[in-house]
Amino acid sequence: MIIEPRTRGFICLTAHPKGCEQNVINQIDYIKSKGAIDGPKKVLVIGASTGFGLASRITSAFGANASTIGVYFEKPPSEGRPASPGWYNTAAFETQAHKEGLYAKSINGDAFSNEIKRQTLDLIKEDLGQVDLVIYSLASPVRTHPDTGVKYKSVLKPIGDTFQNKTVDFHTGKVTEVSIAPAEGDDIENTVAVMGGEDWKMWIDALKAEGLLAPDFNTVAYSYIGPSLTEAVYRKGTIGRAKDHLEATAFDITDTLKDVNGKAYVSVNKALVTQASSAIPVIPLYISLLYKVMKEMGIHEGCIEQIQRLFSDRLYADTIATDEQGRIRIDDWEMRDDVQAKVAELWEEATTETLPEIGDLKGYDTDFFNLFGFKVPGVDYDADVNEVVAIPGLQ
Repeated sequence: MIIEPRTRGFICLTAHPKGCEQNVINQIDYIKSKGAIDGPKKVLVIGASTGFGLASRITSAFGANASTIGVYFEKPPSEGRPASPGWYNTAAFETQAHKEGLYAKSINGDAFSNEIKRQTLDLIKEDLGQVDLVIYSLASPVRTHPDTGVKYKSVLKPIGDTFQNKTVDFHTGKVTEVSIAPAEGDDIENTVAVMGGEDWKMWIDALKAEGLLAPDFNTVAYSYIGPSLTEAVYRKGTIGRAKDHLEATAFDITDTLKDVNGKAYVSVNKALVTQASSAIPVIPLYISLLYKVMKEMGIHEGCIEQIQRLFSDRLYADTIATDEQGRIRIDDWEMRDDVQAKVAELWEEATTETLPEIGDLKGYDTDFFNLFGFKVPGVDYDADVNEVVAIPGLQ
């Protein structure tokens, strides 16, 4: 079929298998170009099919020659209906990994559930014996608690006061004022239940209980802080409370790993275009200005560049540099004083009329469609493609 992008708000409803494949190959080529990493050898990535999780799996396999198991929740294709992009990403990754003799298998299902945890533990036990790295990169808006059956939904709201600021519709380039009512009722608790650290710890506890953690084991979860421009709706909002919980959980997990000399870290990453970030008011405008500034300074990074730097310069360096709260900071270039001062200056100038010149809305738009396999250089979007693609290592 001929597959074209169909959007609704901040979601693209279609994905292109060849575009997703090319995206993955481009990331693999980048990792290979940076040379070998003396890194992990047996890796579990929870949330492995898009964004930072996918980049972590690619970096582990093609940078450190690691065996990888990926867990994700993606929609498979059917005749006349494309899969979700993470399905095509995973198919491409595992095809390329198998071509190079790398172990790569995956499990598709709800990573919050006991059933998927059990299936994953059994696969590790049978094929790998133990893992030496677990990446936790889930980005779901909903979680059903595996023990109680209670369903929690996260919300993106400020705490205390109504939030008002600029935002942009990145499809049209129109800059408008947005107003977001503050959290109420159980909003904070529900968001922490979905996006906090409880499930991360459940995974590590389950792996440890069955002796599946190798000596000197590491686990990393991903977080974001961001600037004062976005903090009311992000770091000081409901999602920020969840990130606080996630970061506190790293210390709890580390305490349980003493007997295997293990450590849990939170890596604070750069603002990037993801399906999740596109849904947060203010963030698309901030990112379009940030991209313009960082590209002009020659320090812009995407997911794969960020994770390659995390592995080579932080996680598997001689010493792991952290901030005073024990977090790995690969948002360091984004948060440079000169970068943030310039973004703040441009923010004041940002209107529908000025944004095309002072921001990088085109870069934002391209990155957004790239997530779904569209606007990828070298792909013939007029060609007929087979939407029914199998994942070679799917269990």
